Amino acid sequence: MDDKLTLLPPHMPGEPPPPGAVLADASKLAHINTYGDLPRWYRDYPFICLDCGAAQTWTAEQQKWYYEEAKGHLWAVAVRCRPCRQRRKQGDHQNDD
Repeated sequence: MDDKLTLLPPHMPGEPPPPGAVLADASKLAHINTYGDLPRWYRDYPFICLDCGAAQTWTAEQQKWYYEEAKGHLWAVAVRCRPCRQRRKQGDHQNDD
C-alpha cells in the first residue's frame, strides 16, 4: 500500500482487493442503510491523530470489527490514536479547539 493519506474511507473498493486486505462479511453489514455500495474489503488506513499529531494506522482487522461487530457508521473513520481517545473518554479535552 502506498503511504499517501486520504480523506476517503479505507473500505470503499473501486478495484480488486489489494494484497493484505481483509474481506468484509456482507451479512454483518445489514445495519447500514445506504443506497450505495457496501464495503467488500478493508485495508490498513494511515492517519494522523487530530489531537497529538502522531502517525497511526487503523488496521483492516480493527475496521472489520468496528463496522461489522460494533455496528459503526459506514462513513466513520479513525481520527484519534488510542491514548487520545481514552483521554477524551475520561473527560480530558484540553486539546480540543
